[in-house]
Amino acid sequence: MRLIDFDEKFSQHLSAWLEENEEAYANADRLEEEVPQVYADFLDTPAPWLEGEKPGEYFEQFTQPEELVEWLEEYLRGNVHVPDMLLNRIADLGLASQDALYHLLLDTDAPMEARMLAVSLLREIQSEKPMDLYVRWQVTGEEPLELSDNAVESLEEMGEAAVPAMLEALDDASGSGKEALLSVLSRYPGNERVTEELMDLFADNPGRRAILAAYLGRTQDARALPLLMEAALDDGTPYLDFIEIRNAIEELGGDPPEREFTEEDSAYAALFGMEDR
Repeated sequence: MRLIDFDEKFSQHLSAWLEENEEAYANADRLEEEVPQVYADFLDTPAPWLEGEKPGEYFEQFTQPEELVEWLEEYLRGNVHVPDMLLNRIADLGLASQDALYHLLLDTDAPMEARMLAVSLLREIQSEKPMDLYVRWQVTGEEPLELSDNAVESLEEMGEAAVPAMLEALDDASGSGKEALLSVLSRYPGNERVTEELMDLFADNPGRRAILAAYLGRTQDARALPLLMEAALDDGTPYLDFIEIRNAIEELGGDPPEREFTEEDSAYAALFGMEDR
């Protein structure tokens, strides 16, 4: 497989264009404004280094997802920037690419960036094939956080189809994995268990109150109001946490309390301290 560095080829193209056109523009800003059009022209111009093919169409001739996904991995192993056109071609093939991408996802020896791209591409083609795998990652914590977090974004995109699997996984999940699942489940109000689990996390994790309050606000479950009100009134609740808790109380139809903060709260001081001087 040819690992053509399209970025380098464009850099050469751009340098030549700049040399030819710098006197035609009054300032550097005008030149910069032209770069997107220069790139579009680069993609649409037959290139001698591609035997006369257009860079923007080069990958269109390849129709086998397995070959294209392998190519993606080879680019990364060769420390050559993956061409956007290659990624676009994989995505353009739609669900025909999902098996090859899923196989890459399972390959723990593959470069992490390749697996991250597999998650993103599977999300782009709206594949639900990795749903159970993504849920399992939240339960076991077997994968790096960046990969698991990317998977959570995909679970959000899958919508209600992923809800049953996530609810079932709550029994075995703990810590950050449980929070990740609940962050998605909170988008689907009406499940009392989701509210109860979030309330437990909120009570047990003072350092996570701000984000957990936001999740509780999404549940539309007023049972969380007493807990949120108590936290809002707590003198130990910092300003930024209070703002999120106040917003959640309002979302749930409650009337948030007023609080006075001083410059002893570093966030409050940074935001409002100068106004008093």
